[in-house]
Amino acid sequence: MIQVDVANRQDLLTLDRSRLVEAVRAVLHAGGVTKATVSVAIVDDPEIHRLNRVHLQHDYPTDVLSFLLDDADGVDGEIVVSAETALISAARYGWSPFDELLYYVVHGALHLIGYDDQTPDALSLMREREDQILAQLGHPEIKRDA
Repeated sequence: MIQVDVANRQDLLTLDRSRLVEAVRAVLHAGGVTKATVSVAIVDDPEIHRLNRVHLQHDYPTDVLSFLLDDADGVDGEIVVSAETALISAARYGWSPFDELLYYVVHGALHLIGYDDQTPDALSLMREREDQILAQLGHPEIKRDA
């Protein structure tokens, strides 16, 4: 069983919780995960900045943080995304702030199942999987910088 809970701790964006849950489930299913408990928190920049500083010692806001709490018996994790960053960044890609937020959730969920973006090869693989999942969700195609 896959359980996904969404906590909305911001008032900048209207959320479609069912789409966020669907995104996490799509990533987990694509990764062969059949048992998981994942919480998704939608926050503002001050909150994600605080979490980034406390947990990663990065003194700036970011788009998404993922925390794998346990993977011994399925996936137990948390994804935190910034609605404020989504609002600011969405226009760059020509889609809505919610589409940007949905992308962050997919990216964070991929981290929970073992994808990483720390090397060019790993980043390429992660981008490929992001594109596949987002297309499956009917998300606009990503226009990445060269």
